[in-house]
Amino acid sequence: MASKRSALPVAACGVLLLGCGAGAGLFAASPRLMTLWLIAALPLLIWLSRATRDGGAPPLEAGPAQPAAQSAQAMQEIRLEHAPLALFRLCGEEAEPLNARARRLVAPGYASEPAALYRQLLRQQNERQWIRFDTERGVERALAASSSLIIDGRQEKLLALLPLESELEAETLRAWQQLVHVLTHEIMNSLTPVASLSRSAGALLAEAAASIPAELGQELDIAFAAISRRADSLADFVASYRSLSALPEPKPEVVSLSGLFERLQALVAPGWRERGGEASFRVEPATLEVRVDAGQLEQALINLIKNAFEATAGQPRARLEVTASPGRGGRLRLEVCDNGPGVAEDRIEQIFTPFYSTKAKGRGIGLALVRQLVNGNGGTVRYARNLGGGARLILTF
Repeated sequence: MASKRSALPVAACGVLLLGCGAGAGLFAASPRLMTLWLIAALPLLIWLSRATRDGGAPPLEAGPAQPAAQSAQAMQEIRLEHAPLALFRLCGEEAEPLNARARRLVAPGYASEPAALYRQLLRQQNERQWIRFDTERGVERALAASSSLIIDGRQEKLLALLPLESELEAETLRAWQQLVHVLTHEIMNSLTPVASLSRSAGALLAEAAASIPAELGQELDIAFAAISRRADSLADFVASYRSLSALPEPKPEVVSLSGLFERLQALVAPGWRERGGEASFRVEPATLEVRVDAGQLEQALINLIKNAFEATAGQPRARLEVTASPGRGGRLRLEVCDNGPGVAEDRIEQIFTPFYSTKAKGRGIGLALVRQLVNGNGGTVRYARNLGGGARLILTF
């Protein structure tokens, strides 16, 4: 319709020009007739002017409307591309990443098995649900939220995925620190007078030994000694947990990984060789550095190596591998691997929890302390499945 309206004034203009030309030729010899002809053509000129203004080409002010719309669309696409959520389009048996965060999630170096992650996403039925998937840094938990929509008569689902492992880990760690601080404080307040009173009672018993029956004195001495011994043991046990809530603030400095690994190898390698095993340390490239508290990083690695040493006890050829290499996004990646039995699937989520231990006489401090040391230096620690068997812990900074 718009094109027809635009063509009408153009045609009329052509007819008018032809008419003016013909009239000029016919009445060229008579100026009076020429004037009358132009007066007669004046209404047609007025009509043409109005038609051109109302129904012809759009006014000049409307020209930038199309570029403005295109600019707005481009801005929306930029916002979508850099959204802090991983966005996926789910249609039938197909899943398609829609923005940079989603493509990075399934790119090599993040999700260990992108196909398995896609299968999980396609199975999402609820509007909001937690999912777990394997990454190069270990098991990751993420919140998946979806909504259904119909486009061109076809039903599709838009799914937003927000990985929250690091945030959950930090919040959990803070909660445990507060709990441990309160528990240890209250328990120590109760244990101190118990231990003191048991020692005082033992001393009083020794002074009054001559005035009480020997058999009774012996039984009381055994009882007071047992109370004192258990109180001291429990106080020592509680004090070991205080380290989880009373770590000193990190003092970051530039640390050479080659130098750190040389010290660790000199410290632990002889013990592995004595029982027929092997401990190897490798840094690639050799100039790799990281800015952390050197003492705290060393303590975290020693704890992990100690766990590996205990886990591989009885192995005919126990093996430890500690490596350092650059990770994605300029991050440092440290791996501590052994060929022991590894961790059972249903226990992976609990191994960093204070008080939890898979050992018969374990206190559940070692890995909890490792996580706190690493987290305090701006890093993360994950347990990852080792394809060759055994345990594999990954630290990233």
